[in-house]
Amino acid sequence: MAKKWIQAIGLKKGKFTRWCKAHGFGGVTDACIRAGLNSGDKTIVHEANLAKTFRKHAGQKKWH
Repeated sequence: MAKKWIQAIGLKKGKFTRWCKAHGFGGVTDACIRAGLNSGDKTIVHEANLAKTFRKHAGQKKWH
């Protein structure tokens, strides 16, 4: 069940990573997230924002 929540919000695993690589980034980097946020594409902006949020919380030991 833990894997299915991402499908429930309409995201496809790896889509943002593929976008980053297609735009010359080595993967999901801070620079790619910034480019995604400024892309003007609503879907990419959403995924970049989600990646930014995940990065922010990745260093925390507890999720509230």
